[in-house]
Formats: sequence, C-alpha cells, structure tokens
Amino acid sequence: MKVLLVGVGGVGEAIAVMSKPHHWLELMVLSDYNRARAEEVQAKLGDPKRFPVEFIDASDRQMIEDLARKYQVDLIMNAVDPIYNENIFDAAFNVGVNYMDMAMTLSQPHPTDPFHKCGVKLGDYQFAKAKDWEQKGLLAIVGMGVEPGTADVFARYAQDYLFDEIEEIGIRDGSNIVIEGYEFAPNFSIWTTIEECLNPPVIWEADKGWYTTEPFSEPEVFDFPEIGPIEVVNVEHEEVLLIPRWIKANRVTFKYGLGRRFIEILKILHMLGLDKKEKINVKGVWVAPRDVVAALLPDPARLGDRMYGKTCAGTWVRGWKNGKKKEVYIYQLADNAECMQKWGCQAVVAQTAFGPVITMELLARGIWKGSGVLGPEAFDPIPFMERMAAYGFPYAIKEY
Repeated sequence: MKVLLVGVGGVGEAIAVMSKPHHWLELMVLSDYNRARAEEVQAKLGDPKRFPVEFIDASDRQMIEDLARKYQVDLIMNAVDPIYNENIFDAAFNVGVNYMDMAMTLSQPHPTDPFHKCGVKLGDYQFAKAKDWEQKGLLAIVGMGVEPGTADVFARYAQDYLFDEIEEIGIRDGSNIVIEGYEFAPNFSIWTTIEECLNPPVIWEADKGWYTTEPFSEPEVFDFPEIGPIEVVNVEHEEVLLIPRWIKANRVTFKYGLGRRFIEILKILHMLGLDKKEKINVKGVWVAPRDVVAALLPDPARLGDRMYGKTCAGTWVRGWKNGKKKEVYIYQLADNAECMQKWGCQAVVAQTAFGPVITMELLARGIWKGSGVLGPEAFDPIPFMERMAAYGFPYAIKEY
C-alpha cells in the first residue's frame, strides 16, 4: 500500500512509526506544512526512500491532488486538524483514491436554538457525498482514530456478539495523566480540543433522533479500570453521529473526563473570544485567535518525557442478553511510559494512531473493503480486535 500522510504532528508521527515494521506498507509520504518537522520524523524512521518528505498546504486542494498523483498512492490519510477535512476529502475523490480521517468534517451550531437542536452535524458534508463515492467505487473511512474509531469497533462488537438488545452505548474517556512543568498543557491538539469541548454536545435517542445540549452537561462519575473514578461530562464527538447509522441502540452519548480546572480554562477562552477560528485584524495582521492560543502552548508531540500516567478509551454498553440485563465496558488502556519506550510517542497520540494503522493493514490485505462513506462500525470488528494486542494495544472487557 502507498499512503499520502497529510500532517506529521504527534499522531502523524505515531502512525508512521507504527507502520514502519510492516511489509504491507510499500510507501508513506510524510507531508506537512512544517517541512522541518517532517524531516525530523523521517530521520527518526531512518528509511528516507520508503518515507519521502514533501511540503504540503492542506488548504490547497490542488497541491494535495498533485502529490497523490505524483506518488500514485492508494490512500490519503488525513492527520491534520479537521478544519481541512473538506479539502482533503474532496482531493481524494478527485484523484480517485481511498481516504481515511480520524475526525469528521466540522459542525455548525443551530442558528437560533443551539442547545436543543442540531445545525450542521459532524460529518454531514461527507455523508452528503456518500453516493458519489459509492458510484465511483471509492471508499472513505471517516472517524477512524481511537475515539472515534476503536470505540466504534467496540460498539459493533457489542451488538454482534454480546447483546440481544442495546439500551445505551456511552463512550467514556478518562485519564490520570500528569504533565510536569506546565500550568496548562493539553496532551492533544488544543485546536481540536476547543472545537469539540465548546460546541453543543450531541445526544442520540431512538425516539428523538439527534439533539443537542449545553457544553459539559450531565456530569457523572465513571470508574475507569486501573485509573479510578473520574467525573465525565457530555462533549460533542463523532461516535454519537456514527454509531446510530449502523447499530441499533436506544441512546448514544460521549462523555469525557476533562477535570474542573480544564473546563474553567476553556470557559475563559470562550468568554474572551480566544476560541474563535475566524481571523481578526490585529494591527494589520489577520490571525485566528484559536491559532494564537495553539501557538502559545507546548506541542503535544513533545510532551512525552514530561507525562506520567495512563489514559483509557472505551465503550460502555448496557442492555439485555438471553432475557437478562447485561452491562459491559470494552476498553483500551495505554500507559505513557510503555508508549514512550515502544514508540517514542506519548500515550494519547499513540493510542489515537494505532487504529488507523490496523485499518491500513486490513485495507491493504482486502479484509475490510467497500465503497461510499463508512464509519468503523460498518465493518466486521473481529479482524481489527484480533490485531490490537500484536500492535501493542490490547483491549479488555469489564463486566458489571
């Protein structure tokens, strides 16, 4: 398989590092706006012929298309902030190659009732073009990271193998990771974190469909394996938009353990307008406030040696099996020290990266195949889950 990797930040680096040992990967083009960053990752990999470096501007669709054609790639792997998703998604379609991302095209709140009604939902742009992709025989796998991604695979596994009827599927994410030396240092892209945490969260209910609520709503305490109880709150996330398309459940939610201090900082950024992605004029220079915040914070890819603890991503499901109530949590637990030792990448980005890499193998071997715009739950979960331990990210199931 030949891959054009668009974006060589923390997750992009982890994707490249994890792909390197596998013979199914023939070529992976490391493309980034910061060419020096791509060259740094190339040097770490030590295989410049198999991992060539290219400059890319993800806002320039023609440049993406030209690079895909230059290297005759089979897949464009989108590993940049989702503001560029439409461009990269359309470039793959125009060139006639498959596509994968880890976060779907962006939402827009309802203009008059944002905390009750959906406006433009995550992925609406992509699913509106699903028939075009299907007619062209191309495959776009959207939302294939860890959350969304692996968590969606777990949901499909629960439906197919663990339950007769599902009452609720709740994605639950929490960690006890500490970053030394910083008052405030998110361990993932602050651009994406602001987007998903400050937008109105979406909830699915079978009798209502999709609807929204206020950010950080419905707090509850969830007991994470090997981590302990953490308060989690509603956050806008792709799983809620993906799972109901393929899995029958009465309710679907996503809740994240952000911590009260983190939530307060996000609220302050919003109050000051520093979360805005639209550019403003500052003394003759046009700049997006959110980009300024991102530039002031440390690069998450370089925080690994200051991080300690574990992060847990998983899918909590309750329903019925053989006429009896059943409740499980299917999860993947990543330890930062182990991820740094194995991959030289911190736990949060490493945990996000392994799902796309396994998916690339399944596509390369023809095990997962199809056409159109599909989420992870559209595929047989067994081949994916069988490979998780071999890739260094085993799953576990907690029964209640």
